[in-house]
Amino acid sequence: MARKKVKDYKPVTVPFSATPAGEPPSVMEWANRDVWTDRMLTTLQNGVQGGKWHTLIDKVFAPQNLFYASRKVTSKRTTAAGVDHQTATDFQTHSSQELQRLHDALRTDTYVPQAIRRVWIPKPGSSDQRPLGIPTIRDRVVQTALLNVLEPIFDVTFSEASYGFRHGRGCHHALERVEQLLEAGYVHVVDADLKSYFDTIPKDRLLALIGEKVSDSRILRMVQMFLDQGVMEGLCEWTPEAGTPQGAVISPLLANIYLNPLDHLLSEAGFALVRYADDFVILCQTREEAERALEQVQGWVASSGLTLHPTKTKLVDAREESFAFLGYSFRGELRFPREKSLEKLKDGIRVKTKRKQGDNLSTICGRLRSQLQGWFNYFHHCHWSVFKELDSWIRGRLRSILRKRSKRRGRGRGKDHQRWPNAFFDKHGLYSLGAAHRSLVQSSMR
Repeated sequence: MARKKVKDYKPVTVPFSATPAGEPPSVMEWANRDVWTDRMLTTLQNGVQGGKWHTLIDKVFAPQNLFYASRKVTSKRTTAAGVDHQTATDFQTHSSQELQRLHDALRTDTYVPQAIRRVWIPKPGSSDQRPLGIPTIRDRVVQTALLNVLEPIFDVTFSEASYGFRHGRGCHHALERVEQLLEAGYVHVVDADLKSYFDTIPKDRLLALIGEKVSDSRILRMVQMFLDQGVMEGLCEWTPEAGTPQGAVISPLLANIYLNPLDHLLSEAGFALVRYADDFVILCQTREEAERALEQVQGWVASSGLTLHPTKTKLVDAREESFAFLGYSFRGELRFPREKSLEKLKDGIRVKTKRKQGDNLSTICGRLRSQLQGWFNYFHHCHWSVFKELDSWIRGRLRSILRKRSKRRGRGRGKDHQRWPNAFFDKHGLYSLGAAHRSLVQSSMR
């Protein structure tokens, strides 16, 4: 009887629709009410006279807005200090004086942002490094206050195809939409990649787009100042010629504003676009349609001062080839983690399961649990074999630790599986990805 159950059991991939992301909230629900009154929100929905918002700077330096912005910034205790060496705790300790100082500088038009501190951090799964920009706490507070004012104005103009850095929208919404389109026969995919997008956005064109909705010259000048912020690395300081400021609170909004015309251009042409920040795919029903979509993207990108990556941008028949989007690799009905996503997880596990460490097994398993749970929460829509193979690989590393402690050489293998069976690791609290997937499959099939 047991054999029959094993034979009849057919593991499946949990579809994104089995755990729906839900409907995004309207701007009425998330707009900051310290800035946006009922009257302003009504105007936002009905359309402002002349199409442009005029006097907004007083909303930025309003005490309530600055206070809210400072709370949001300083609530993240791990926030690093900028070039002035002021930490979030330092700012919070003297918040009354700091907020008054910012209010006065913004009101009298004497506020000037400081340079962004640049540091280099390791790239996950690589020996390379990537730059990280760290603005000062004061500049982050001002940018957050500015974001509270500008975000609703532009978000209501954004396309339904845009999912990144927007309230109530996220990766799961975008992935669910891709799955819906694939199931509906949109299997010819334009897999596009914008080369160094955030660093190459033309500043003048971005400001012109903002000026289409905002006429307040002080707001426009403030955005210009943030775009022209210097970058300090060691004792060297320079000003980037293009791009949005690294690490800036306002950069994601600015990036969405610049790609918004492309979103509407493709939607009006009848193409099914799914975009998350600078990562986007266009799903079509025929190869010819995909070729036309790519031509339209190439034309817009060239005229907008951007560059498509020559080797990473391609046309894919999803029935025969795979394409990557938001950490997932799609091919036919199968879903797998991208190789980079898988290696990033493994790199983290390798650090926690070095053979020479002295922690007991339960402690190691406990340390692995939060990482594995977090990874599974995002990648639980992958094919079941991914979880089976990962479980086996993790237990192999743990057996290698136990083997070394037993004065045996080499990696865990052979009789080690009988010496330390899977149930042994379950008793020590090891999180099983396979068990978590089977449980989710069963609940989604009910």
